[in-house]
Amino acid sequence: MLPVRRLRDFGCAAVLLGILCGKAAAQVPPPELVVARSVSGQFIVTGKAGSRLAALPIIITNADFVRLEPALLVISAERIKDALGRELNPERRGLNPLAPPPGKVYLALHPAQSTDETVTIVSRRSADGWEYQVQLPDVLSRTRFIRALAGVLLLQSANHNARDRSAEVPAWMVDGLSQELLATTWQQVILSSPARLVDGQPTTRTVVNTRGLDSLAGSRNVLRDHGALTFAQLSWPTGAQLSGADDGAYWASAQLFVDDLLELQDGPAHLRAMVETLPQFYNWQTAFQSAFREHFPRPLDVEKWWALQVVNFMARDPGPAWTPAVSRARLDEILSVPVEMRTTSNALPAHAEISFQAVIRNFDRSRQVEILRPKLRDLELAQLRLAAAFTALADGYRRALAEYVDPVKRRTPVLHFGKHPPMTSSLTTAADTLKKLDALDVQRRAIETGLKPAAGFP
Repeated sequence: MLPVRRLRDFGCAAVLLGILCGKAAAQVPPPELVVARSVSGQFIVTGKAGSRLAALPIIITNADFVRLEPALLVISAERIKDALGRELNPERRGLNPLAPPPGKVYLALHPAQSTDETVTIVSRRSADGWEYQVQLPDVLSRTRFIRALAGVLLLQSANHNARDRSAEVPAWMVDGLSQELLATTWQQVILSSPARLVDGQPTTRTVVNTRGLDSLAGSRNVLRDHGALTFAQLSWPTGAQLSGADDGAYWASAQLFVDDLLELQDGPAHLRAMVETLPQFYNWQTAFQSAFREHFPRPLDVEKWWALQVVNFMARDPGPAWTPAVSRARLDEILSVPVEMRTTSNALPAHAEISFQAVIRNFDRSRQVEILRPKLRDLELAQLRLAAAFTALADGYRRALAEYVDPVKRRTPVLHFGKHPPMTSSLTTAADTLKKLDALDVQRRAIETGLKPAAGFP
């Protein structure tokens, strides 16, 4: 018996793989089910009329919830497919990347019992191509709805030429594109059941204002108070991040990442190339490297590029400056490295915070760089909003780390009687960096002591 995996909060597409009973989907549904087919024939919806939850006033009056019914769902699916196609192919070069491939998408609605039900996507290879079934409650949030539809559409597009193995679509791609659609076109692509009846006619009021639209405005607001995720964190999101329990920092980071990729020269074409080649590789990272090799010849290049993009993005509109108390707390947080420690081999790990100096003294070089490089970016971003007393201090920590993590070889001529004097390289040593960090810690304590009476520090 082959497993069917369920998505509680759609994200990492590695869990999309499963088995769909295609024969059952083609059978004549029971009389109580409503069946709707989209204009293209790509989407087939089956479902009951509605649930008690969908009729509750608290759901009807909450614009964040979508109340699904078959006739509207097939229209939404087609519109989301078109909107997603425009994101990946804005100049309409060649074919629509999300044109209907062989195989169908079966959307099965069931009465919702809560607002946080599981969305399940399963797939299987058939004689006509890949087929997909999406199990949806008839009430769910806009975010989860559009993520589910975007995810299955991207998977279907990636599997267009796949044979024996389904593609792995990265979570950041699904969530980044979903957030972009939510920020720009959700009013046009998401159709919910009418909110009320007026003179016997179903009516839903929608107000749309697109003048001067900034699709990243919502992400900017989130990232002002929550640091953007690193490329590694985007690559391996946690369940809490996928569900939005991190106040949306992961969703905002994914949207910004995808938006910046699309802004690269021929960015949409590279992203389409990545989607098309996903089935050829066992992980999406290899497909990404192959598609974006022109911009990122080495894996490290994308990390450096992304760190710079985040800094530039926040520099355009960093938000209001922090108070001295908040600045101190934020700087303390950046200068601390969370670790788990065991007092004995059999003891449970205990959470602790260590300094940059402890990282340099106790970890090998590769681990040091892995830990300290994200701190460099955090310090750059924090400088944009720190109180004046802490700005120069943060820059001092940033410079000390930068010289150690990414040392620049300084060419120093030495006395030599030959025609071409050799050059010697001088690198910043761990001992030098430790001295600088210790001196900066002394300055930080002096600044905090001087500010306590005026700023109300504890």
